[in-house]
Amino acid sequence: MALLLSSSFHQLVVVVAASLMALFLISCNAQQLTPTFYSPTCPSVTNIIRQVLVNASATDPRIGASLIRLHFHDCFVNDNSATILSEKQALPNNNSLRGFEVIDLMKSRVEASCPGVVSCADILTIASEESVALAGGPSWAVPLGRLDSLTANRSLANSALPPPFFTVPQLKAAFAAVGLNTTVDLVALSGAHTFGRAQCGGFSGSGNPDPTLNATYLNTLRQLCPRNGNASVLANLDRATPNAFDSRYFSNLQTREGLLQSDQELFSTAGEDTVAIVNRFSANQTAFFQSFVASMIRMGNIAPPPGSRGEIRRNCRVVNAASTLITTTATDGSAESGLGYETTPLASSI
Repeated sequence: MALLLSSSFHQLVVVVAASLMALFLISCNAQQLTPTFYSPTCPSVTNIIRQVLVNASATDPRIGASLIRLHFHDCFVNDNSATILSEKQALPNNNSLRGFEVIDLMKSRVEASCPGVVSCADILTIASEESVALAGGPSWAVPLGRLDSLTANRSLANSALPPPFFTVPQLKAAFAAVGLNTTVDLVALSGAHTFGRAQCGGFSGSGNPDPTLNATYLNTLRQLCPRNGNASVLANLDRATPNAFDSRYFSNLQTREGLLQSDQELFSTAGEDTVAIVNRFSANQTAFFQSFVASMIRMGNIAPPPGSRGEIRRNCRVVNAASTLITTTATDGSAESGLGYETTPLASSI
């Protein structure tokens, strides 16, 4: 009888422990984010990430824009919880995302200093802010305390991520779907295209000239990206200051030199409220910077679905499971496994 009671008690303890762990994971993922989250446990995390970024930028001036794009896509599929690690094969991401190795290095340096403390999602969020500041843009206190996702959803990535040929109504629908506003958030976050590059294949696929572009700029693009040419050739999103984070992006839209259709549409679509915001940001860089910071924080606070669980990954490539695999929900509802990275907010490649 005592043996039976002992066995039952042991099973009860296991069940209770498992339930408490599940509640802990859920509550952590839903907790209030704060810039001081790692102050007692990993106070040097931002300095570590900044140093890795500075070193990487010395040999790859594109890396800052690439990391912001990773962050944008990670946030846009409902959570900002490192799901981008498996959603990389979704159509808007496939063969276009880059910078994963730099995140790997940041994670390894952070783990060496503060093992098991800082999530990959927070590392990517900090790296985005540092990328903007390093390129001459604003700096801000980043809200922290996210967990890394245990799953990813490729079909949702395909439907949620706005491609570079979207019209303004389509862009607004995509932003509204994740809880971002369709005016200032849309225009300010699109302003991240003030630096970085895009592959020719991301904006020259149809072969038809974009009627919103001025003729001189169109001829320049035709020479750089001829029809049936090399789709991987890179074009600067901003011809004048391609590596600087400034308000030149909006001036380019005013002169009809927006590289991506989804960018130029913000200014060239008659009657849209985005036109006035483009004009304001072009005339006042401080206003753009202030709005960009507020929009980045809002985007970084997009919450995961209710009841979602998470963890602190030891390796940003994989979940902390014995199989080292992430289960990815495919379009047909079947489970797929996503392992590792490919080495390749809205361009085909930045």
